[in-house]
Amino acid sequence: MKVLRCLLAIVLSISGFCHSQAGEAPVQREWTVDGAVREALVYVPPGAKTTATPVVFAFHGHGGTMAYAARKFDFHTLWPEALVVYPQGLPTVSKLVDPQGKFPGWQRDPGDYGDRDLKFFDAILATLRQEYHVDDKRIYATGHSNGGLFTYLLWAARGDQFAAMAPCAALALRTQGTLKPKPVFHLAGQNDPIVRFAWQQMTIDEIKKLNECGEGQPWGDSCTLYPSKIGAPLVTYIHTGGHEVPAGAPAVIVKFLKGQAKP
Repeated sequence: MKVLRCLLAIVLSISGFCHSQAGEAPVQREWTVDGAVREALVYVPPGAKTTATPVVFAFHGHGGTMAYAARKFDFHTLWPEALVVYPQGLPTVSKLVDPQGKFPGWQRDPGDYGDRDLKFFDAILATLRQEYHVDDKRIYATGHSNGGLFTYLLWAARGDQFAAMAPCAALALRTQGTLKPKPVFHLAGQNDPIVRFAWQQMTIDEIKKLNECGEGQPWGDSCTLYPSKIGAPLVTYIHTGGHEVPAGAPAVIVKFLKGQAKP
């Protein structure tokens, strides 16, 4: 019995160690961009300095925070081998929810706020490349609401950097610029009261044409895969709710991103 208790203690100890390694919290870091101090929570997996490591950028919605994005998306737990960045936005005008610009968010179009957020992204990625062994074939961006809209802007303005995009509850604006074919995961709520589903459907239809997608086929619960003739598949996650990201969605996003890499 004593031997069994000892063996059990060893197993529990190893299990606890593995859990703590995989569940380490992201660390807050700072950058100065055009004189402004910018922040992000960054999770760095073991071996990132020596092993080619995928990178995921996850942007909060308007009024959100990097800490909330880390809790909600939880990509650093779902994909502990990836280097995950949760950036913090700055006060931003939103015509829909914050016309006075009191709460943090992201630029909508090229040139907004002096491209402060595109420059912030550039600064983060430059630092990661300097300090770690970034896998340039596996860099991804996702975001919710205003963060999803900024994800579309990154696709238009910095698309060559990314292997795939995963915007949630957002749409691509024509003013953002020209999009080039790229694998995309788009999440939308059929009863979204802020970013209307009809608006998002228009973006989805445009992506189907851009990526030369075929007929849709089931891809798990609530998801449809539209295969692409040019290697740029689209997966849609359509749920019956509103503007939220459903609890199980981040894991599905990770599943999609893991399957995408630049040639």
